[in-house]
Amino acid sequence: MDSRREFLKKAMLLSGATGLRASFPASIQKALAIDPAPDSGYLDAEHVVILMQENRSFDHCFGSLNGVRGFNDPRAIELPDKNRVWLQSNAAGETYAPFHFDIRNSKVTWMSCLPHGRHDQVDAFNKGRHDNWLNSKRSSNKEWARLPLTMGYYTRQDIPFYYALADAFTICDQHFSSAMTSTWPNRLYMWGGTIRSVEEGEFRDLVRNDIPYEQTRLRTFPELLEENNVSWKVYQNDICTGGGFKGDERAWLTNFVCNLLEFLPQYNVKFSKRYIQGLQKLAETLPAQISDLETKTNAMDAADPQLGKNRKALIKKKEVLEQTGNELIKWSRENYEKLSQREKNLFEKAFTTNAGDPDYHSLTTLQYEDSGVERKVEVPKGDILHQFRKDVDSGQLPTVSWLVPPQNFSDHPVSPWYGTWITSEILDILTKNPEVWKKTIFILTYDENDGYFDHIPPFVAPDPLDPATGKCSDGIDTNVEYIRREKELKQGVPPKEARTGSIGLGFRVPLIVASPWTRGGYVNSQVFDHTSSLQFLEKFLSHKTGKELKETNISQWRRTVCGDLTSIFRPYDGGRMASLPFIKKDPHIEEVYNAQFKSIPSDFVPLSRQEINQINSDPFSSSLMPQQEGGLRPSCAIPYQLYAEGKLSDDGKKFGLTMRAANDLFGKQSAGAPFKVHFPGKTDHLSYAVAAGDSLTDNWPVQIFENNMYHVRVYGPNGFFREFMGGTDDPRIIVYCEYQQQKGLIKRFTGNILLNLTNLDPVRRHVVEIRDNAYKNKSVTRTLQASGLHNSTSVVVLDLGKSFGWYDLSIKVAEAGSFVRRYAGRVETGKESYSDPAMS
Repeated sequence: MDSRREFLKKAMLLSGATGLRASFPASIQKALAIDPAPDSGYLDAEHVVILMQENRSFDHCFGSLNGVRGFNDPRAIELPDKNRVWLQSNAAGETYAPFHFDIRNSKVTWMSCLPHGRHDQVDAFNKGRHDNWLNSKRSSNKEWARLPLTMGYYTRQDIPFYYALADAFTICDQHFSSAMTSTWPNRLYMWGGTIRSVEEGEFRDLVRNDIPYEQTRLRTFPELLEENNVSWKVYQNDICTGGGFKGDERAWLTNFVCNLLEFLPQYNVKFSKRYIQGLQKLAETLPAQISDLETKTNAMDAADPQLGKNRKALIKKKEVLEQTGNELIKWSRENYEKLSQREKNLFEKAFTTNAGDPDYHSLTTLQYEDSGVERKVEVPKGDILHQFRKDVDSGQLPTVSWLVPPQNFSDHPVSPWYGTWITSEILDILTKNPEVWKKTIFILTYDENDGYFDHIPPFVAPDPLDPATGKCSDGIDTNVEYIRREKELKQGVPPKEARTGSIGLGFRVPLIVASPWTRGGYVNSQVFDHTSSLQFLEKFLSHKTGKELKETNISQWRRTVCGDLTSIFRPYDGGRMASLPFIKKDPHIEEVYNAQFKSIPSDFVPLSRQEINQINSDPFSSSLMPQQEGGLRPSCAIPYQLYAEGKLSDDGKKFGLTMRAANDLFGKQSAGAPFKVHFPGKTDHLSYAVAAGDSLTDNWPVQIFENNMYHVRVYGPNGFFREFMGGTDDPRIIVYCEYQQQKGLIKRFTGNILLNLTNLDPVRRHVVEIRDNAYKNKSVTRTLQASGLHNSTSVVVLDLGKSFGWYDLSIKVAEAGSFVRRYAGRVETGKESYSDPAMS
């Protein structure tokens, strides 16, 4: 453990009170210098440590990081008003682009959070239109309500440690929160894979931060671990049940009510020592209070207006005293001893605190001088990672650990951003003994996005009662993923807040996995959510125990669209890591504490029509658009083999679309996939979930499109995109975009695109042009002869070696200007590649 002086130096480094240079990348360098056993892989690990932080969207934190799908995303959605997704408008008609939050020179980190409840999250999403962020995410502070704070983002200069962490290990840029709502439901997904509770024989979807205390019936993953003799703990400085903290103590010393196991009756949190002490104090003090109040009340005149209030207060105090007595009996040590060993284990492991540190309930005042001004900052006197540190140092770290920090170390915008320290300190602890780090996987994630904008609309479940909202493969029931307003009203949700809609997925949030098998500054672009961590633990622990561990709470829809994290890991080949792009001598982390005395953020302007037009036509030419860091990033191989093809029916009346998630390349490792279908100019946004090895087909009458001219866009994971345009007079040309296979008995892909162009017209020939939209390849022209005279099929192979398997091409026909087929994405080969060059 650090000395008191060293701890304060680290804590105040984040507050800016010392003027020291940032030393955190050194902890990352230490992790990188520790090599696992040669030829080992993630299944050889012995510890998984999970830290879920609070309330940051992906773009808000990492939209400017190089090589991720951030502000340079070349195929982001278009809003209904034809603007790019980054150009959000409010009810007053003002339009804003994302703007920089300067953590050093503004008070932004002291301006609290933005709305992030169920109703405003659903409203921002707006049925997939994704265009209502400014109206839904207004600050509750009247002074700041007109500011477009939802569009604010940070850069490497603001949060250098997190950027260094991403540069060192693996960041996931298609990781979504599980639920389109606030903290507690998303944390339930992390611990239990669902938010569906059985209460009095009925299902209740706990989609808000109003989880009934001790009434929620929901089985959790730690219980599965306990049943299978897998060691686990949830570490926190102290729990929240029982209260007893004053002033700043609660923000520094409790778990911020973020250990949701406190709410579940099977964990018996009220057997905790502090809760009992609180009851004992009530039992000691209430009788005297009641006696004094009775004396005063009895002496009052019958006409005294205070008499009625006193009598009500007496009744209440007596009720509390009676309840306290009952609680003291119920939660007595005698009754604790009656619990089964399993019940005791759940209690003790879920609420692992720092009670062994004599100072774990104390704060100390740090005084310092800032440019001649005396400052005082309250910080913890004890070690908030005391028990975790002790278990690591003594070789007692369990197989699975969750850490729940206090509010001020949680990264939640309701507090100034001190939270970087705890991530660094965890790495310091885990790397102190190289033998521990050689066998450890550390997962850093966030529960939800707060009120901060992210440009990628999440994949959501279609309405099971409305086929017009999309489809899923057979066996996928989305009833468990959908909530109806009528039921919410019945359960007491205010009419202004009740919403019909999919539970999730929610908006993108950061996910970084640090381990000896994730080094190298990679990006992983498979779709994940909080249940992905549970799916990973299933696979990891089934291998460890030799038994099948499966969390039955996770729905089939989530298992179809969300991966299990295993594509993040790479076997260690025994080589040394090359030098990584760390920040050399990080600039001073500006004074977080002192930033409260700075001005409010001002790096935003309402855009003129000319500026909007410029951004829409060429966003990189505008200084008003955020610019992502240049350069590529190594990219994980992911098990997607995705296709989407569309064509007009033979009678010209319908446009049909087929989406497929093939499994003949990756076999049992193949991933299913979600797809979103947008009709530009219309409000329809449809959702699909295709299981691995399956395909789905849907079709729509051409007459629903303006002037009978269909226009359909299809979005999938990792930049997968298809666009189909045309009308009833389409040329009779069939296009198939496939992936070129290597010759041999085993199916492998070369990384190139293979286009099959077929002319079905018996009389007319057609000249087809294939244009590259992003990677500077030359156009290719093919003449398709009439099918009645010559061979009407042409096969075109497009070499994607220069673009690392990435493609973005449009197919047009000279005589039919309205006919367009556009294909974009990356060819997956099972091998690592690089991030999309179009984003660099």
